[in-house]
Amino acid sequence: MTSGLSWQHGRMRPIAYRRNARGLRDRQAFEAVRMQAGALFAAGRSQAEVARQLGVARQNVSRWHARWQAGGLEALASRGPTGPDPRLSEVQRAVIDQALRQGARAHGFDTDHWTLERITTVIQQRTGHRYHPGHTWKLLGRMGWRLQRPARRAIERDEQAIARWVAEDWP
Repeated sequence: MTSGLSWQHGRMRPIAYRRNARGLRDRQAFEAVRMQAGALFAAGRSQAEVARQLGVARQNVSRWHARWQAGGLEALASRGPTGPDPRLSEVQRAVIDQALRQGARAHGFDTDHWTLERITTVIQQRTGHRYHPGHTWKLLGRMGWRLQRPARRAIERDEQAIARWVAEDWP
């Protein structure tokens, strides 16, 4: 990146630096951009040149430059995920996963159909943590669970009769 070619010349593309980063890959990509900026600072480039070359806002570059001056490249390294720590530990999430796999009837519900309210109740019983049903949905997504709706079919449906009709009578 010290070649002096910017993304405007078509040789490289800027890495998008979004405010609301999500996930490990974004953190790694943002750290890579900050490290590129640190290398450019060390090469004597101005803040404006760095911002132009990397395709990021000058405000970000100014902040990075101050951190770089105070602590070098180590100061530009990622500090890990932001925000509060998760309320549930890995062990607690495994307990919830096991409880969900047992089915809703095993937890005293009249059908095996899971709803967010039912899952929220099980989470509270198993871990002592209260979740809003909307947050339960996010937790389930992080645990790898997805929405599955049962197929709506008439109880009287006869698959063999339908197959015979399609094979013989279908125009």
